[in-house]
Amino acid sequence: MARLAQTPGLTDVQTSILETVREFVDKEIVPHAQRLEHADEYPADIVAGMREMGLFGLTIDEEHGGLGESLLTYALVVEELSRGWMSVSGIVNTHFIVAYLVAQHGSAEQRAALLPRMATGEVRGAFSMSEPGCGSDVAAIRSTARRDGDTYVLDGQKMWLTNGAQSGVVATLVKTDPAAQPVYQGMTCFLLEKEPGFGETAPGLTIPGKISKMGYKGVETTEMILDGVAVPDSAMLGGPDQVGQGFYQMMDGIEVGRVNVAARACGISIRAFELAIAYAQQRHTFGEPLAGHQAIAFKLAEMATKIEAAHQMMVNAARLKDAGARNDVEAGMAKLLASEYCAEVVQESFRIHGGYGYSTEYEIERLMREAPFLLIGEGTSEIQKTIISRGLLKEYRL
Repeated sequence: MARLAQTPGLTDVQTSILETVREFVDKEIVPHAQRLEHADEYPADIVAGMREMGLFGLTIDEEHGGLGESLLTYALVVEELSRGWMSVSGIVNTHFIVAYLVAQHGSAEQRAALLPRMATGEVRGAFSMSEPGCGSDVAAIRSTARRDGDTYVLDGQKMWLTNGAQSGVVATLVKTDPAAQPVYQGMTCFLLEKEPGFGETAPGLTIPGKISKMGYKGVETTEMILDGVAVPDSAMLGGPDQVGQGFYQMMDGIEVGRVNVAARACGISIRAFELAIAYAQQRHTFGEPLAGHQAIAFKLAEMATKIEAAHQMMVNAARLKDAGARNDVEAGMAKLLASEYCAEVVQESFRIHGGYGYSTEYEIERLMREAPFLLIGEGTSEIQKTIISRGLLKEYRL
């Protein structure tokens, strides 16, 4: 039987990368994920293995020491990693977005200084847009950067940074012109370099500590406090002439991030299905395996169908971006469908497990706590519907 979520048309190199990652996931992640997640322990050995495979430089061009692979290759790798443990995919996700931003929008000096170190994983990236009081309303951010001679001084409070402590560079969106209309033209992105760790990791820049979460453990999620952080104008993404372009740059990064979240949802769904179909054949009730009961067999059929649909939408969104086409609607569709289906597939797997699914000894319990994150990460389902409908109305305008 063919494995779920196959992707036709891959090159030999892509196939080889995915086979290597799949083997790594099965040997190094799946056996340890439950213990590490319950302990909320950073998976240092797993990360070391990922660095050795070159995953931190997967999409960085060969000129800067990376593998030069496509968004599709990256998304398929994320799908595999998430099948093992979603937190591991989170470690590379924001790093990947920041590397993409530097490659697409950074100055020549920024690319030369950051990308080679990011390709090896020596420097990790974090992405900072949200704040405590704004959530999906990016226009409501309050953090600012004011000109002071040859420098900019940043003040404010940022929220929900994945890799906030482990990162060495944070792409940070702030307002350089709070009076700008429309408001998006007054936003600028800065690349803030810092030391990894908690506390004051650069003058005026503090990472207070980990935020406690119901799931998505192991990888740290943090706040970031900016209190008079002084940086040269060369720290602006793309250089000084890119003032006011931060929102548009960040949205470009979010598009690839949404493909990533869709891939994560597909990976978790695949794992939930694997657990369900195995358990349904091992567990016997009323004289036959659970899978012999039509009610359970139909659940498995529906789960597999949803996984296939979500996977193909994710692949389509990635291929559009790789082709240089705009994919905001397709990425929104992929993220919406994959995350909603993931929640449904995981819950059906949980139901198939019955009472054992509620035990912390069974892996499905962890997936039940991880899947909800994907409904809100990189924009809620409601935000995706807004993006999709606006795009459709433009395309079908009378």
